[in-house]
Amino acid sequence: MKIHEYQAKTILKKYGVAVPRGEMAETLEQAEAAAKKLFDAGAAGVVVKAQIHAGGRGKGGGVKIAKSVGEAKEIAAKILGMTLVTHQTGPEGRLVRRLLIEETLPIEKELYLGIVIDRNESRPVFMASVAGGMEIEQVAAENPDAILKEHITPGMGLEGFQARKLAFRLGLKPAQINEAVKFMTGLYRAFEETDSSLMEINPFVTCSDGRLFALDAKMNFDDNAMFRHADLKALRDVTEEDPLEVEASKYSLNYIKLDGTVGCMVNGAGLAMATMDIIKYAGGMPANFLDVGGGANAEQVTHAFEILLSDKNVKAVLINIFGGILRVDMLATGVVEAAKKTHMQLPIVLRLEGTNVEAGREILRQSELNFIVADTMKDAAEKVVAAAAA
Repeated sequence: MKIHEYQAKTILKKYGVAVPRGEMAETLEQAEAAAKKLFDAGAAGVVVKAQIHAGGRGKGGGVKIAKSVGEAKEIAAKILGMTLVTHQTGPEGRLVRRLLIEETLPIEKELYLGIVIDRNESRPVFMASVAGGMEIEQVAAENPDAILKEHITPGMGLEGFQARKLAFRLGLKPAQINEAVKFMTGLYRAFEETDSSLMEINPFVTCSDGRLFALDAKMNFDDNAMFRHADLKALRDVTEEDPLEVEASKYSLNYIKLDGTVGCMVNGAGLAMATMDIIKYAGGMPANFLDVGGGANAEQVTHAFEILLSDKNVKAVLINIFGGILRVDMLATGVVEAAKKTHMQLPIVLRLEGTNVEAGREILRQSELNFIVADTMKDAAEKVVAAAAA
């Protein structure tokens, strides 16, 4: 689960991580009032920042500096309600519904801090770089040595000596080291206690007066841990998510929309990945990742089918099921119900194996619907790609 920058900064502030003064605004009046409050409090300027779940906002025109309340209002009027296109939104862009009005700072250096789970090490890694304010993926690809890393020992957290090591290697002044250690340890406590999967401060800035701030903040949470965090779950902004993915989450379906034309419905994440691979191998492009899970019932299968068909790019559907926990006859019942309910016109290719497979095939035969049955995954992929291209 992703959240907005202003929400991430509110969380970080609770952990002693310094963030600029600012307020979220959903209307032009709120933006003007927030800017006036900051100028009245002594701010030299304010930054008007679009709040969407995507990076590259500045390059897309979604981050602007204002030197007066009037200028802030003019900028807010342009950004609020605009469709912001960045390299992460795709050409369709995202509608800007919220702004963050924030004070400007006397920036001296722009650095980078980030925390992720290192899957190879099976533990978190705290990263830092002097190349802040840039696309960190590009920095890592072009100059891996520019990324400083400290792996975290489970149960110990980010230790003081690790934070000091990173602070010195970032070239911070001696007077800033203790503050940087406090900043980094607070950042890691927030990461751990909120069950984050990603935390990024880009840029982490030093100011000419010696202060340190998180100028930007990005936090992603582990969806599987959200049952422990009702307060964090309430921060979810479904308007920033794909409508089909939001709908799928209501029925505990694992769905991710892609750009292809072959809709996929599979049980088990591993089999779903293999199905996507073999579709590509056969010359097609999957339109989605959809894992109905091992324990799906007929109702969930019906909803999964409806979600698949809601994607207008889908030209054919491949259902690849190995019935272990999920019985094949139950799946077949759900497929038939969904096909009749949605007045299915697209070609459907099925590859079925496992528990009650013969009963499942009989249900499909008796439905009198035009299903295409395949014997193997290769056969299924070739048939569905041909059907999508027809």
